[in-house]
Amino acid sequence: MEIAVRVESWPLVHPFRITGWTYDAIDVVVAVVRDGDHEGRGEAAGVDYLGDMPADIAATIESTRDAFRGGMDRARLQSLLPIGGARNALDCALWDLEAARSGRPAWQAAGVAAPKPCLTTWTIGAEAPEVVAERAIAYGPARAIKLKLTGDGLDAERVRAARAARPDVWLGVDGNQGFSRDGLERLMPVLVEAGVALIEQPLPLDRDADLDDLVSPIPIAADESVQGLAAIETLSPGFSVINIKLDKCGGLTEALAMAQAARARGLGVMVGNMLGTSLAMAPAFIVGQLCDVVDLDGPVLLTRDRPPAADYSDGMIWCGEHIWGGGRSVPAPAH
Repeated sequence: MEIAVRVESWPLVHPFRITGWTYDAIDVVVAVVRDGDHEGRGEAAGVDYLGDMPADIAATIESTRDAFRGGMDRARLQSLLPIGGARNALDCALWDLEAARSGRPAWQAAGVAAPKPCLTTWTIGAEAPEVVAERAIAYGPARAIKLKLTGDGLDAERVRAARAARPDVWLGVDGNQGFSRDGLERLMPVLVEAGVALIEQPLPLDRDADLDDLVSPIPIAADESVQGLAAIETLSPGFSVINIKLDKCGGLTEALAMAQAARARGLGVMVGNMLGTSLAMAPAFIVGQLCDVVDLDGPVLLTRDRPPAADYSDGMIWCGEHIWGGGRSVPAPAH
């Protein structure tokens, strides 16, 4: 097997603000695995708040070159690399390669039912309330919207503005660790009044125990607090949903195991993204077939997407096999 890796930068339509970060563009790493007449591709953005950055991801992938020359499969990759962006890009590339070799689409190999379009959230960053309202209206096709909150004193007005602008949508909020328990409890009546359906990661991950005895009228999802499969066993009882992201858990292989483990514990399941192109959304779309909430709007936030692109219409996302995970051969060299 041969591998190739590159880092790409994709500009965003608007600066994207969350707790502690503002993005004007997203850098992603693309890994390509070739084996004779077939190839597989995977894309990763990494986990920035853990220092899992694209340059480091690319270097880690490069360090596996000798291991791949001797042959590699997904099971061996799990022990070769820890969870994170590098393993995600390579794991997804191996899934894609397997599909190309076998002619069997990745969703079928993953054991999921025939995929269907998924309702996806469209995300609005932590902007001024009037900008939140403008963006909510501009997201005309959206039927589900997620707001980034920060605990900065404007969150109640952000939520009210979004709901007033779009009384028709499913509405969720994401704190990205920006709240204390007291701050969350003060905001809770506003969230309930606005019909918010889900709260993501309100507290810092080292304060999970503060949620242990919280009786929340709205389901709370763990994001930063659940990186991979092992974290599910020790999750605070304050969480009733987990947010699976392939960049966090290291690829589709572990993501599928996480969905199964979460269901076995009676937890709801969500799939999210760290931004990226349709190449990153396509394997997560397979996980989305098993989820209660799908948050795969990364390409919507970009000025352009990678072709072939996922289809976003009527608030839904559809990723066909032509994007990733179908049979595809390496083009013959020109003579």
